[in-house]
Amino acid sequence: MSNDTARFQSMANTIRALSMDAVQAANIGHPGMPMGMADVATVLYSDYLKFDPADPQWPDRDRFILSAGHGSMLIYALLHLTGYAQPTMDDIRNFRQLGSPCAGHPENFLIDGVECTTGPLGQGLAMGVGMAIAERHLNARFGDDVINHRTWVMAGDGCLMEGINHEAIGLAGHLKLGNLIVLWDDNNVTIDGSVELSSSEDVRARYRATGWHVVDCDGHDAASIRAAIDAALADARPSIIACKTIIGKGAPNKQGTSGVHGAPLGEDEIAAARVELNWPHAPFVVPDEILADWRALGARGTRANAAWKAALAASGKKAALENQLMGVADLAAPALEDYISGIAKDPPKIASRVASQKALEPLTAKLPQLIGGSADLTGSNNTKTPSTDALTAGNYGGRYLYYGIREFGMAAAMNGMMLHGGVVPYGGTFLIFSDYCRNAIRLSALQKAGVVYVMTHDSIGLGEDGPTHQPVEQVMSLRLIPNLNVYRPSDAIETAECWALALQTPNTPSVLCLSRQNLPPVRGEGDENWSALSNRCAKGAYRVKSASAARKVVLLATGSEVAVALDTAAALEAQGIGADVVSVPCQELFNQQDAAYKADILPADALKVSVEAGVTQGWERYTGIDGLNIGLDRFGASAPAAVLFEHFGFSAGKIVPQVIEKLSR
Repeated sequence: MSNDTARFQSMANTIRALSMDAVQAANIGHPGMPMGMADVATVLYSDYLKFDPADPQWPDRDRFILSAGHGSMLIYALLHLTGYAQPTMDDIRNFRQLGSPCAGHPENFLIDGVECTTGPLGQGLAMGVGMAIAERHLNARFGDDVINHRTWVMAGDGCLMEGINHEAIGLAGHLKLGNLIVLWDDNNVTIDGSVELSSSEDVRARYRATGWHVVDCDGHDAASIRAAIDAALADARPSIIACKTIIGKGAPNKQGTSGVHGAPLGEDEIAAARVELNWPHAPFVVPDEILADWRALGARGTRANAAWKAALAASGKKAALENQLMGVADLAAPALEDYISGIAKDPPKIASRVASQKALEPLTAKLPQLIGGSADLTGSNNTKTPSTDALTAGNYGGRYLYYGIREFGMAAAMNGMMLHGGVVPYGGTFLIFSDYCRNAIRLSALQKAGVVYVMTHDSIGLGEDGPTHQPVEQVMSLRLIPNLNVYRPSDAIETAECWALALQTPNTPSVLCLSRQNLPPVRGEGDENWSALSNRCAKGAYRVKSASAARKVVLLATGSEVAVALDTAAALEAQGIGADVVSVPCQELFNQQDAAYKADILPADALKVSVEAGVTQGWERYTGIDGLNIGLDRFGASAPAAVLFEHFGFSAGKIVPQVIEKLSR
């Protein structure tokens, strides 16, 4: 064995040893994948990956995504060995323990060098598509001398089986994302056993059919791995490299079996593996000479980063890039001041989806970071503006993506784009299809990725399409996700205010629930000189009408039902019953207000009534168990919107008798 070969093997075996020892110490985990892909990872980090452990946020670094997140010890070992501040060896010893950044699956918010949270299979690869899109867009804007890097994804059989894989690779192939390379851990093993138990598809043919370049390699032969990667780099298409590997490589009695996939090897097998790998060192001990080889890779990246920074400073593009990377949190509200002040003088009666588009026009004109899109519903979601040309394989500088009928893939790609940095994505579909996107929306929240989801056709108000398309439980179910702001604005001004708020929270994603039907204006008077400081939606709930007579009732409503609540209040006042009307565009923001504000909005001496065209569960938090909840605890029906609202009781004529009856008890 040559010195170079021995050196390479020792570096790869370090990953194997740390992985099996950490999983054994935790008594839970997945040693098979990192042991099987250790050789591929060593080649990648040694010869190809552009990274700097001293500056994990280097804008032009390559992005490495471990889509097979269950094999998390692979990335933890790589980060430690190459010289990132974390994880320390103590962190690795405490793998999967409370307080260690080495969680069971890689979490981007716990540790630098983890580009995105992975574990739900397939989503890492799909986020990689988004990162590759963001890179190509910024490259088109700033040129090869400023932005020119690759996205590398390590994926397993499970990632390729998941349905989102079909959506993601179709989009990547269509956009010809040649900067995206997937390293497939082709070990033919899943948790249940051999892949043949559940799948007989030709994965390579599927990828070729979607416009990908496909190449095979021996995942345990460095020269073969390098040849495959070189072929991928030379091809203009996105590439998948089928790395034929043995899961759990180095564990002599368990390698190649499902038994090494998701369980510790056991003390006896680890002892045998140490012999097999010629690794006589104690657990969590890395010899200095091997560690020095790994650390040299990190130092090389630091030098490359320094050269990049010098070139950027001389390019004349540094300020522009810094502005692009800064985001839009401080710019969104000022961009809307003239628009909101203007419509306040003559508030329009329009659908909130149309109001959203009108708000997007000044936003996209003034904020080049915004990249929009829709899952084949552009004309319905109203997500395209004159400032957003199509982003295509021939025009990566465009700012609008036609995602096709790929809701889940769109949501995951937007996560990748947001996490990449330099762009702020928003994308549209019908609210009912949020269920297709839901796990990616959850990952937006978990990863602190401030994606904006534009979800239109938000209730039975969409009318004749009927109950298959009418959201009933979706709004409330989305409110269950932590760190997600769900907005349901009542008119054009509230819609613009909600857009400003959504773009002000880069670490919190937002869902805008918007109507198909026209909504009468609720706001206008007093908004003629609007500014960020006068954003009434910022408190999540606010009084749009105060009682004239002695207050007996507080009507809480969202979206299209705010107008219904105002009609109801007028009818109650005509009978001498004082009624406040409170618009609740965002429960999450209201929940953050202090006790005094909440007590003012929800006085203890008044009957509290919620009015929302969706399930009532959850409104008891505000109305109390003695309150009244007007909603829809069943599926809708097919009819014009006005007919449905009356039929299901969303009218003053139907609500007033219930309020009076409740008050009389």
